[in-house]
Amino acid sequence: MIFTDYIFEFSSNLDKIALIDKKEISYKEIYGGVQKIESILKEEKVTKNDSILLISDNSTFFINSYFGIIKKGVICVPVNPSLSKNEIKYILDILNIRIVFVQQKYKNKIQNIISEGIKVFTEDSVENFIPNLKEEVVLENIEGDDTAVMIFTSGSTSKPKGVMLTHNNLIHNTNSIVEYLSLTEEDRVEVVLPFYYCYGTSLLHTHFRVGGSLVINNRFMFPQIVLEDINKYKCTSFAGVPSTYQILLRMTDIKNMKFPSLRYITQAGGKLANVFINDLLETLPNTDIYIMYGQTEATARLSYLPPKLINEKIGSIGKGIPGTELKVINKYGNQIKPGEIGEVVARGKNIMKGYFNSKEETVKILKNGYLYTGDLATVDEDGYIYIVSREKNIIKSGGNRTSPKEIEDIIVEIPEVIECAVIGVYDDMLGEAIKAFVVLKGTNTNIDEKYIKNFCKEKLASFKIPKYVEFLSSLPKNSSGKILFGKLKEMEESKREK
Repeated sequence: MIFTDYIFEFSSNLDKIALIDKKEISYKEIYGGVQKIESILKEEKVTKNDSILLISDNSTFFINSYFGIIKKGVICVPVNPSLSKNEIKYILDILNIRIVFVQQKYKNKIQNIISEGIKVFTEDSVENFIPNLKEEVVLENIEGDDTAVMIFTSGSTSKPKGVMLTHNNLIHNTNSIVEYLSLTEEDRVEVVLPFYYCYGTSLLHTHFRVGGSLVINNRFMFPQIVLEDINKYKCTSFAGVPSTYQILLRMTDIKNMKFPSLRYITQAGGKLANVFINDLLETLPNTDIYIMYGQTEATARLSYLPPKLINEKIGSIGKGIPGTELKVINKYGNQIKPGEIGEVVARGKNIMKGYFNSKEETVKILKNGYLYTGDLATVDEDGYIYIVSREKNIIKSGGNRTSPKEIEDIIVEIPEVIECAVIGVYDDMLGEAIKAFVVLKGTNTNIDEKYIKNFCKEKLASFKIPKYVEFLSSLPKNSSGKILFGKLKEMEESKREK
């Protein structure tokens, strides 16, 4: 089944509100926009092996284009509008793209990298499009295992990797999320995560599938307004990455607010420190809190922790979502015992088809029928999984292996700290030394390097105490709110070279 047909199976003719994007838009209106995009692509005689680039913020234009491209049976490639021109040109070239859907505001950015023969469609050109089909379109047979979406993610090499997700991948993951969140047509989510990010698109997929609704908010730079919009639009849910909740908890008036409509919130995109989870539990006593874990290569979601277990299993990512097998194995491929550390692997119909044009990279992580996530974890006696770190982020200092997350989780216990990132930096004696980057709330504070180190001394082994502490006004992040550890390491490398 084509993914778009699955999404709109019960809703294509509904007058019910599907989206609030400055104004209310019905399912019927959205689906009409989807069909218009499909008509454009029919006229352009694209085939299922063609890839269509989509450059847009969260908007009605994004949604219409995204589902319209998929409905035609071609491959939708949504990308971050803030990518550099070189990065966009790389994607255009390797996919041999000849059609681009781009918001008018970003058209000038790509003008100089669009070669002759590539057609560009903006909101205006879509709006003014009039079908002019003079010959019958040959219908292709679209299979469930055909690629529907390709999401580019940064990898170990300098070039981004294209994660190929099939119609079946998307359908399976959507069904699983709908099931464990118990989503219905009554649910409405406020969306601050970008749709080109798999966590963001999962919100779009699941709520449209059940006939629910979304509120688009592209203004997280004003976090208080984000909170006010939950009540203004009577949202039943909200989703965020760790930095989302850290900012809301320590830079807004959330603790003095009530959210009567808020049924649940979800968190994924990295480990949220226990101190912030406890803050959320105290701040939102009548709201279910779902701690989740996933990867783009798994079509977004791999696990969740049931809200009723959040106190008992705090810090855990839970177990596999419905239909997905998740386990932690050692280097011999055997499941670890409680307290041991191994790598998280996953198997299910949500696992990607592979990386585009990169068999070498694909076989590194798709082995023996499993996705090897690269995340290190331990398990408890009940089989609940606790992420320790990514293997590549482990700091090897003076013969000791240290997880940066353990140190970060201690430092953010300081109430004046909004967020923290810990990396390993070059050291002549230790090989790697531990360095903490800290963002403080406000400027009138007595927190300094000595305070941070002394605080850590009370709670951590001596070899885990940061050798260096640097205070920043903000941490470098991508548009999804994830911290760019690579940027911090580049900053340190450039300092050393000088």
